[in-house]
Amino acid sequence: MKFTISDLPFEKIAATTLVVPLFTDETDPNRERLDKVTKGKFGRLWAQEVDRDVVGQIFRYTDLPGLAASRLLVVSLGERGKFTAQKWAKAAQAVATALANGPIGSAAHLLASVDLPQVPLAQRLRLLTYWFRQAQYRYDATLGENSAKAKAPKGADRVEHLIPEAATDALYRAVAEGDAIAEGALLTRQLGDLPANVCTPEYLAETAENLAKAHDLKCHVLDKKEAEKLGMGAFLAVAAGAKRPPKLIVLEYRGSGVKKAERKPIALVGKGITFDTGGICLKPAAQMDEMKYDMCGAATVLGTMKAIALMALPLDVVAVIPATENMPGGTATRPGDVVTTLSGKTVEILNTDAEGRLILCDALTYVQQRYRPSKVVDIATLTGAIIIALGKVATGLMGNDDTLLAELKAAGDEAFDRAWPLPLWDDYQELLKSRFADIPNISSGRDAGSITAAAFLSRFIEPGTPWAHLDIAGTAWLSGEQKGATGRPVPLLTHWLLKEAERAQTAHAETDQPAD
Repeated sequence: MKFTISDLPFEKIAATTLVVPLFTDETDPNRERLDKVTKGKFGRLWAQEVDRDVVGQIFRYTDLPGLAASRLLVVSLGERGKFTAQKWAKAAQAVATALANGPIGSAAHLLASVDLPQVPLAQRLRLLTYWFRQAQYRYDATLGENSAKAKAPKGADRVEHLIPEAATDALYRAVAEGDAIAEGALLTRQLGDLPANVCTPEYLAETAENLAKAHDLKCHVLDKKEAEKLGMGAFLAVAAGAKRPPKLIVLEYRGSGVKKAERKPIALVGKGITFDTGGICLKPAAQMDEMKYDMCGAATVLGTMKAIALMALPLDVVAVIPATENMPGGTATRPGDVVTTLSGKTVEILNTDAEGRLILCDALTYVQQRYRPSKVVDIATLTGAIIIALGKVATGLMGNDDTLLAELKAAGDEAFDRAWPLPLWDDYQELLKSRFADIPNISSGRDAGSITAAAFLSRFIEPGTPWAHLDIAGTAWLSGEQKGATGRPVPLLTHWLLKEAERAQTAHAETDQPAD
């Protein structure tokens, strides 16, 4: 899909499909203009429509006089007095779906021209580009030839963003950023949707290596022997029952231009359980197939690294992915086993189905010891409890630094990829006590399951290191008829990193100012 920007009047755009958003107010300027150029025909048709007040409702028209476009799509914005940014996003995503399922050809739209002061024009263009690309995603990697052809995208392949002013370099850059973020999220979705017999730890490692070759990143993959030599006892305990060997994947993006000795990169750590049976604490059979999505933290990190490389952000970012299966077997870890982590702390494994925090704790220690990062964010499908708390709407957000948490929440709001903070007070640490090790991998009860999981991870964060934890168990994929990976929270992370790049450039400019 290709994107352009234009400030031409919409009636002069010779696209296959023209999209016009309308408020239900009788004084909507776009409605009046449509009525004028079609010599009253649109107004007569519009007056007969029902559900005009339903935000995101699509109405289709053909053969309207006065329009250069072949067909017209009108999307309802509802009542102007009740209009919000969230309703604009809903309407835009409905249009993206309609265009993806419509005829092949070009499309032009006025969604970027909607008066929305709280969402700047550049951000609107970035989001619209992202949503249009995402709507065209079709999984076909394991489909037969005929099925794959049937699912191939048939919608618009060229989209023109119509705006009320002349295009600038900044606006074109926003479109390119939206396209890059979409590329990253599409990789995340593809990896998530692959079956576990394809997307193995080795496959994730190969994906990282291919990313490194394509985008001038540095990749290093540690195998089981190297992990044993380092002393990654928690990571290896999860891998103990699996025949497929584990991999610790390290991917570096160097965009700041700072000398190696002076680098303090941002660290992203993604949970990479390529299939989670629960281990000896075996999960119920119902919906166990969805445990292929337990590597969506890893997929998110890989997608984010691809996006920032495409955007060429002036940052240093290191990604660490502990990848393994969690399987039962004669060599599998047992409930009650005690292991020594890379940090030197011992863990009593009371439940082998609380494995994500075990692989993450060693990965968090590794990245802090090796890279001394300025900030650390881990991303994991960690707890079912977060779905009970927040459903499929918001990602759980916890951590030890209020500034970092506020930045991530703001980025999620800006990207319409929302996260919601939960407390991580010291009181919750009281729920993590063991007579036989420094810490158990679960608490003694069911209370605050998502928080106690984050509290466990916090024990492996070095003092003074800003850290945040994103629990994406509710947002990384959908079940039912819409079953599939969502690509979240790639938009949240990339918008945060865009802001980080802005902050870094501002700080650099200030330090370069001559003294008085």
